[in-house]
Amino acid sequence: MIFRENVLIPSLSYMCDQQDSKLFIKDLHFDEVPVRIYLPRLPSASKRRGLIFFHGGCGMFGSIRSYERTCRYIASKSDSVVVSVGYRLSPEHKYPGQVLDCLTATVRFLQTAENYGVDSARIIVCEDSAGGTFTASVCQQLVNRTDIPKIRAQVMIYPFLQALKLNLPSHQKNAFVPLLPRNRMVHFILKYLNKDSSLEEAVLAGSHVPQSMNLKYGKWINPDLIPNKFKQGYKPPLPTSCVAQVYEEIKEMFETTFSLLLADDSVVCRLPDTCIVTCEHDVLRDDGLLYKKRLEDNNVKVTWYHLEEGFHCALGFFGYSIFSFPSSNKIVDHIVNFIKGY
Repeated sequence: MIFRENVLIPSLSYMCDQQDSKLFIKDLHFDEVPVRIYLPRLPSASKRRGLIFFHGGCGMFGSIRSYERTCRYIASKSDSVVVSVGYRLSPEHKYPGQVLDCLTATVRFLQTAENYGVDSARIIVCEDSAGGTFTASVCQQLVNRTDIPKIRAQVMIYPFLQALKLNLPSHQKNAFVPLLPRNRMVHFILKYLNKDSSLEEAVLAGSHVPQSMNLKYGKWINPDLIPNKFKQGYKPPLPTSCVAQVYEEIKEMFETTFSLLLADDSVVCRLPDTCIVTCEHDVLRDDGLLYKKRLEDNNVKVTWYHLEEGFHCALGFFGYSIFSFPSSNKIVDHIVNFIKGY
């Protein structure tokens, strides 16, 4: 087995940058986007599946290195070739640079999968948190591409998927729950988009959303669509008038590369099989629940896994010994089991 990226290069045993008894690991660039590839050492009788991984961190934090344990584990346990993408971070690199980096790396891997012993018809995209935004965006943007293989499935772990309604039941219930309280979520949204943090209170109040937009997208983003068992203690917010200046300042929030739940049905119905992981103690729980319903309504196959004890960022603690959590292990093992089905 050899790696090829544009030109023939030495065998993996020579190239290996890091020591791992089960994996060859190599840092490369896909069209200037840094990636780290994890490839099982044991020979395979047939081409393996591939997994493209986008790390979480609000588009501003995290790295390939911070998810090293997760990617090693998934590659080993699922016998898959894993490509971890080191997209550029905001605010130094402005939105939508992060999405574009993820898209670039995904397209390149789809085009060159066979060079890594991967079956191009068995490639899955996986992420957590803001990486969920990138995963959903990449999959939506690729539905109309006919010049490259199709993504086989997507895995979304407590994803951020919309900025239209930020007072859903999970926003209220988990407003003050670490590691992502509601006010910090809005702060990170503004910082990621390179917007003034003084807009935080207006966004929290819902003053950034025109009534016309609420009417248009209310059929998809509505607390009435959340199952009743997730709405205990929920209080519908009072109506808020839109402040035109606030909307103009942050209207990028409603682009479908950022608020993926706003995509047309014509796009959603063509998305690949999907695994959605939600956590009870997570301000973003309802984004996952709404996307699950949206996909199911469009006849997309969905596997849903909900952790009652789970919390936002749980995956980031995976493999850190006493600092890990049972929910961290459960998420990773569920991902592995889902991947092995492809």
